[in-house]
Amino acid sequence: MKHYRKIFKGDGLVYFNCKVKQSDLYIGAEYDLKEQAEESIRKYRQQVEEYIRKQPVFLHSLEPVEPLPGAPEIISHMCRAAAACGVGPMAAIAGAVSYYVAKDLIRYTGELVVENGGDIYIVGKRERVVGIYAGKSALTGKIGIKISPENLPVSICTSSGTVGHSLSFGSADAAVILSKDACLADAAATAAGNMVSSRDDIERTINKMKMIPGISGILIVIGEDVGVWGNIVLVRL
Repeated sequence: MKHYRKIFKGDGLVYFNCKVKQSDLYIGAEYDLKEQAEESIRKYRQQVEEYIRKQPVFLHSLEPVEPLPGAPEIISHMCRAAAACGVGPMAAIAGAVSYYVAKDLIRYTGELVVENGGDIYIVGKRERVVGIYAGKSALTGKIGIKISPENLPVSICTSSGTVGHSLSFGSADAAVILSKDACLADAAATAAGNMVSSRDDIERTINKMKMIPGISGILIVIGEDVGVWGNIVLVRL
């Protein structure tokens, strides 16, 4: 199990792991929906893979890309989010998959938590606490974000310059973004992570990111320094 999954558990849910090629999702629902989830992941992966064959720049660009006419909804959504944040569209892929899979599964369950590579999408009517995994920072596993039912659904996406395989040009242990829009949260987390090289960058990054419409909360961790803005309630774990 990935380290951050140890601090990611919600009461009253059945948890199951879904792996399809490189996609590795950890999902909590009221029922075991593994079969439905894997079918959904395959569907969206196929749409993205087929689209990349038509527009290869979509895969590698570090800047926003204009989608081709008739592009699937997931592709257009990723492109819009990337344009809002000034990053490449694949910066939104984990958030996109978590959101679109959740959209398919919500017909079967009222409470749902979908985690994809540290990016989380939550639906339901129960309060949830999401633990923050910030690599070697002393704060890892010690703080969490409390999510009230009135703020659901919400996406909580994290980028890190010190954890994981995702491309980041910064040194943040965690750049966390909250938004109703999962693609936007993922793209914005990447953009924020790219901007933080030292503690001196925290305030400047928050001031820039909070101007993007649709972002409801920002948390940046570098070492033991923390910057917080917006609709974020921190709790001790």
